Amino acid sequence: IRMPRVVLAGIVGATLSLGGASYQGVFRNPLVDPYLLGAAAGGGLGATIVITTIGSDRLDWPVDPVPLIAFLFALGTVAVTYLVGASFGGIRTSSTLVLAGVAMVSLTTAIQTFILQRNSDVVREVYNWILGRLATASWSDVILVLPYVVLSTAVLLFHRRHLDVLRVGDEEAAALGIPVGRVRLTVVVAATLGTAAVVAVSGLIGFVGLVVPHMVRLMAGSSYRVVIPLAITVGGAFLILADIPGRTLSSPAEVPIGVVTAFIGAPFFIILLRTRQVSR
Repeated sequence: IRMPRVVLAGIVGATLSLGGASYQGVFRNPLVDPYLLGAAAGGGLGATIVITTIGSDRLDWPVDPVPLIAFLFALGTVAVTYLVGASFGGIRTSSTLVLAGVAMVSLTTAIQTFILQRNSDVVREVYNWILGRLATASWSDVILVLPYVVLSTAVLLFHRRHLDVLRVGDEEAAALGIPVGRVRLTVVVAATLGTAAVVAVSGLIGFVGLVVPHMVRLMAGSSYRVVIPLAITVGGAFLILADIPGRTLSSPAEVPIGVVTAFIGAPFFIILLRTRQVSR
């Protein structure tokens, strides 16, 4: 009965931490996460639209439309972000892509807030989805996300050596023979594909893609040849363990998994930033 939930938690945690490590490598910024370019905001907007327009009638559908629409909106938001950033030189400089991501997140969040303001009766249901959920996990969810996760993981593992080269800078990496624009696009697309897939079935679970890569670097160093594979293992284990207090603290009710990861991740991240500042 509980095995689909455990397996899905492992897949979601591994994919989010893998996406976070890949984003941090390709943008050369340890403070970014897999939601940077709007995958989470787009998925949340898609889920909100379905819940407010279809409501409980979607339960009569042969397939729940919420994960599907959330997945498509997440991919669409990142695609628009990348196109906007690329039109202003985002392929050559990652900072433009980051700024485009901030703008798209703000826009989609504003649209979502406007929709919720006009449909206050579904606010609770939407926020339950936004805060992350594993209680409804089933084998169909696992089967739904597995192809995208496997493809995303294979591509990112293949490019982990390129991420090490990108650490020296775009111009230096290009001088060493790395096609910087192609590598950045490939890594962003692969990380976004996996992130959008797991967000569609689990909701928005924060801090996993931000904190776990830092934990891995503390244990094994900063080489992405090591960080990427370890992020998969540690991220999966982290979310499986984080789901335990979510199930037990308020039993028989449940604490949303996103709340648990925030309680664990936020203090850890503050301590980590303080430690880095003292070491400098």
